[in-house]
Amino acid sequence: MSIPFKGSQTEKNVAAAYVGEYVAYVRYQSCAKKARKEGFEQNADYFLETGENEREHGNIFLKMLTDSDPVINVPFPIETCQIKSTLENLKISAAGEENTGLKVYPYMAAIAEKEGFVEIANTFKLIAEVEHEHGVRLATLAKQVENGTFWKREKEVEWKCRNCGYIFKGKEAPKECPVCHHPQSFQQIREVLE
Repeated sequence: MSIPFKGSQTEKNVAAAYVGEYVAYVRYQSCAKKARKEGFEQNADYFLETGENEREHGNIFLKMLTDSDPVINVPFPIETCQIKSTLENLKISAAGEENTGLKVYPYMAAIAEKEGFVEIANTFKLIAEVEHEHGVRLATLAKQVENGTFWKREKEVEWKCRNCGYIFKGKEAPKECPVCHHPQSFQQIREVLE
C-alpha cells in the first residue's frame, strides 16, 4: 500500500523524530557541560559526540520534510529535559536511547513500511541501530561511574592522558598526569588501534 506522504502517519513520525533528535542534541550539550564541571572529561566528549550524531539524525529527518508542512505536536517528559548529575544524565540518556533504538524507531519503521515508504522505513531501522549503540555505551559509562570503576580497573590497563597523550600503565588512572599535570579527569583507557 502506498499513500501520499503529506498527512500520513509516517510524515507525523518523521516530524516527531526530527524534533526528538534536536531536543537530544541540545540536551547533550548541557549534559557535556555538567560532566566537565564534575570532572568527567571523557563523558563530556561522549555527550558531545552523541549530540552531534543526534543533530545529524535530525538533519536527515528534516530533509524528508522538505516538501511537507507538518504540524509538530510532540510531548516530552520533563525528566528527559532536565540536567542532573553526570551519573543521572548518563542513566536517563541511556534509557532514552535504548527506548528509541529498540522500540520507537522500529515501530515507526513498521508504520512507514505499511504505508509504502520503504526508504524512510530503512532509515528509521538504521538510525535505530545507532541509537541502541548510544544506549549501550551510555549505560556502560553510567555503570563505571556508579560502581567506582571509571578510573579504576581490576587488571592493569593503559591509561592515556587526553591532553598530552602520555600513556600510564596501572590499575588506576594517575591522579595527575606526570607530563602535563592535568588532573585525573583527563585520563581514559587507551583506545585499541586495529
